[in-house]
Amino acid sequence: PALHRLSHHLLAHYRKGTRPVRDWRTTTNVAIDLMVYAILSVDEKNQVLTTYIWYRQHWIDEFLKWDPARFDNLTQISLPVESIWVPDILINEFVDVGKSPHVPYVYVSHHGEVQNLKPIQVMTACSLDIYNFPFDVQNCSLTFTSWLHHIRDINLSLWRQPELVKFDRSVFMNQGEWELLYVLSHFQEFSVKSSDSYAEMKFYVVIRRRPLFYTVSLLLPSIFLMIMDIVGFYLPPHSGERVSFKITLLLGYSVFLIIVSDTLPATAVGTPLIGIYFVVCMALLVISLTETILIVRLVHKQDLQPHVPEWVKHLLLERATILLCVRDRKKFSQSRMQSLDISRQVENNDSTAKLTPYTCEDPRECGAVGGMRSTLAFAGRTEGSAALQEVLRETTAIRQLLEKREEFRDVAREWLQVGYVLDVLLFRVYLAAVLAYSITLGILWSVWRDA
Repeated sequence: PALHRLSHHLLAHYRKGTRPVRDWRTTTNVAIDLMVYAILSVDEKNQVLTTYIWYRQHWIDEFLKWDPARFDNLTQISLPVESIWVPDILINEFVDVGKSPHVPYVYVSHHGEVQNLKPIQVMTACSLDIYNFPFDVQNCSLTFTSWLHHIRDINLSLWRQPELVKFDRSVFMNQGEWELLYVLSHFQEFSVKSSDSYAEMKFYVVIRRRPLFYTVSLLLPSIFLMIMDIVGFYLPPHSGERVSFKITLLLGYSVFLIIVSDTLPATAVGTPLIGIYFVVCMALLVISLTETILIVRLVHKQDLQPHVPEWVKHLLLERATILLCVRDRKKFSQSRMQSLDISRQVENNDSTAKLTPYTCEDPRECGAVGGMRSTLAFAGRTEGSAALQEVLRETTAIRQLLEKREEFRDVAREWLQVGYVLDVLLFRVYLAAVLAYSITLGILWSVWRDA
């Protein structure tokens, strides 16, 4: 048969150990091409990219030519790859041998063109930048070069046009985590310490991560927890429920970070921005809890609480209410004037108490006091009564105690008003910081996603 006769004719005196040229000055030109089939894995910790490519190369073998008329017009034949010379084209970034299927044959045409087509699982080193995770774009290179032969022996070229290679997604499996953007090609000469130059053909595989899964599982829960933290400011500051609510949120966020720690890429090169985002969110929750504790401590009623300083009243109850556009700032100023009037009345009552044992405002109280005075007068006229004098002292002590308690209530009310205004002020500052931080992150991730 023609195939047997042609195979015997070509391989009978063939020497695969030498480069297949009749003149040693002739350069063997190897044209290469690749198509990305799948992105298998991206190991951020070890900086390794695993891809599956369809690799093609062809060259001219001057000792594998024949006349098709002598062999039943046969123009192409497949020969074992172990029986002919094959260029030593390797990938410089190789770090491990992948599970590539073995293709035992090559195609040879009648004018000596040899086509070697094979799929390769490529495990290559790549400098992965995860700062923009999960909106990151990775650019990994595959450098094809002859490991031994310099450029005068083996030169490399591109099989197809660069534009065709760049946007070829005909065989790419587009259902995984990574999306193939394009493949760039570049030829260059490489030399080490002024030695012979080697031909290199670089293919830059540019891929982009699909962020939907990470947005749903990482960003949205964190955003919801931060929204609940903001809503928690609407709880009354004088109640203890806000503190327990904030502590619960902080514990929940800590558990959330423990759960998602395995999802975040681990690398010693740098920290992704989303990790910084989680840390800042945790810090904001801690700041929110600290602010709540301070406000609750401020408005908590205590018997030994001092008066509100005048400069605090001026800044918070007058200036801050105008700045914050608090609707009941008139109420705050009126309550402040009422507290001042009460304190003045207390001082006047203390000064007049030395002259008169008791004064009253209520008619019923005056009637009781009048009856008490008539009783005292009668007792004085009837040689006095020690028991009635004791009742008078006890009544005066009760009145002073009630006045003191009312004064403490006024002081607590003033501190409560100060606490409410300070709470509104700190809440708006906190809300402005959260909004500015969110807008900045949104702009950055939008720019990186559209880049």
